[in-house]
Amino acid sequence: METMNMSKKESLAAGGGPAEKKDYGSFLKNNMREYGMLLSLVAIMAFFQVMTDGTLMRPLNLTNLVLQNSYIVIMALGMLMVIVAGHIDLSVGSVVGLIGALAAVLMVDYGWDFVSASIVCIIAGAVIGAAQGYWIAYFKIPSFIVTLAGMLVFKGMALALLQGQSLGPFPPAFQMLSSGFIPELTDNTQFRTTSLIVGVFAAAVLVLVKIHGRRKQTKHGMEDEPQLFFLIKNALFAAVIIAFSYLMATYRGMPNVLIIMFALMVLYTFITNRTTLGRRVYAVGGNEKAAKLSGIKTERVSFFTFVNMGVLAALAGLIFAARLNTATPKAGLGFELDVIAACFIGGASASGGVGKVMGAVIGAFVMGVMNNGMSIMGIGIDYQQMIKGFVLLMAVCFDVYNKNK
Repeated sequence: METMNMSKKESLAAGGGPAEKKDYGSFLKNNMREYGMLLSLVAIMAFFQVMTDGTLMRPLNLTNLVLQNSYIVIMALGMLMVIVAGHIDLSVGSVVGLIGALAAVLMVDYGWDFVSASIVCIIAGAVIGAAQGYWIAYFKIPSFIVTLAGMLVFKGMALALLQGQSLGPFPPAFQMLSSGFIPELTDNTQFRTTSLIVGVFAAAVLVLVKIHGRRKQTKHGMEDEPQLFFLIKNALFAAVIIAFSYLMATYRGMPNVLIIMFALMVLYTFITNRTTLGRRVYAVGGNEKAAKLSGIKTERVSFFTFVNMGVLAALAGLIFAARLNTATPKAGLGFELDVIAACFIGGASASGGVGKVMGAVIGAFVMGVMNNGMSIMGIGIDYQQMIKGFVLLMAVCFDVYNKNK
């Protein structure tokens, strides 16, 4: 009798009975934050698509949405590493303004070519990150204090470089960094076939990489995502990428900055998921003392996260300056708040050790879509700030509730 009962249970589990339903339920419960944010982004986009009478998803507006949020997404990738390691960086907005000012002085005043000037600006960003990371990692000064001081110092340096005035315009080749589009290989000017091909290729690569990763995890008994969820999620991702590429192809094609942003997303997903350095960042943020006892040089890891943040903030500064076609003393004002909010909304934990690259990207686009949609609807900046603050508070409350539970 007992043998018959056991065989019944095994057959139910194998045939998709109660055991499989339980797996679906537990998986959803354990990954509620990840799937919840993705569904929230879809819901927010659907809401503003209706409220703006279809304006949100028009190719022109989608292009503007990418251009307006590219530098926020790029900085969010660096800020995610900083937050996961258990720190914070309040200086990134000021670094954006300083790097834009430096680029303007080199290219406009001194006539440097944009390649040399950009390399110097990226190196300057790394030096800024190293300077702050040194005090935080090796002198154990709280990152809040160091980067708050940095915010003031770098803002003052930008004002000094520009002498309180705007400086521009930039060379046309440099402007292409933000305002340019990938070249069309065909003679069709009405429909950018190359952009659609790039989108289809990216979707195919994404699906193949995910399938390969799942096979490796299954081989080692590490896969916990139900196959149905895996198939639906990746099919939807591929469909969204292809649909987005099609819409872009009907206008001017894919912006250059979108390619940069996508390449960085892939790179940082690989670093966080597949490299020793990525695992050490999570270990340090989760429990620094335990990580140190296990042989990890925690100071070096923290130092690296700030150097990385400085480099990405410098890149964002170049992109922002290229988009404005001028460097202004007020450039980057408040960017740090949007970047930090994007990470927290995307699932990063305020106490460190938790966060994903795709979560930070989704969080950045949640903020971007809200800004764009509310602007189209004519909602005042006062109400926009209030709504964004409320969304950030709810995201952190949700994180604390899950942790306590």
